[in-house]
Amino acid sequence: MSSWKKNLPLQLTLSRVYVLPFILFFLFYNNFLNAILASILFIIASITDYFDGYYARKWNLVSNLGKFLDPVTDKILVLGVLIYLNSMGSIDPFLVIILTLRDTFIGGIRAAAAADNIIIAAKSSGKWKTGMQMGSIPAIIVGKSYQQEIFTGFPQEVFHHLGQVGYIVLWFSTALSIISGIEYYSIYKNSKTHKT
Repeated sequence: MSSWKKNLPLQLTLSRVYVLPFILFFLFYNNFLNAILASILFIIASITDYFDGYYARKWNLVSNLGKFLDPVTDKILVLGVLIYLNSMGSIDPFLVIILTLRDTFIGGIRAAAAADNIIIAAKSSGKWKTGMQMGSIPAIIVGKSYQQEIFTGFPQEVFHHLGQVGYIVLWFSTALSIISGIEYYSIYKNSKTHKT
């Protein structure tokens, strides 16, 4: 197998970290065009979350490092953008606090489970949470940055409503993140009980 194939899944995982500074750069120079560029980069980075696992399984390159970095890079991408959006006043700080605390808690559960040789499979609530975040964040970015009517038939209100919908969906994803956090804890606790 060629070296680029061996490195592709891991590089796709790490690309979510590589692209974050560029997303933040476009968000810093806040205008509609830069919001579009930031949203496109975020969507592309989100899609890599599927392809890194796909190619790792297809080419039998699944590794402990990849398993560890995959959720970590997801959190770096999402929380990095959300923290910046909060600094811009685009989202509620409590939303960021809840997600940060939840992800920190899950990180601790994963570390404890790994130490006990317990494998916790991804739950549907966690997958839905991730999907909602990947869709709602670009909608918020575009909706909050649109300032003027530049397309005939596309008034400002359309983009404003897009941002509002994205914000509601993001809160739903936050609720799901709490549910999935409780599920992870319950699974670990039950698995730990059965092993002892």
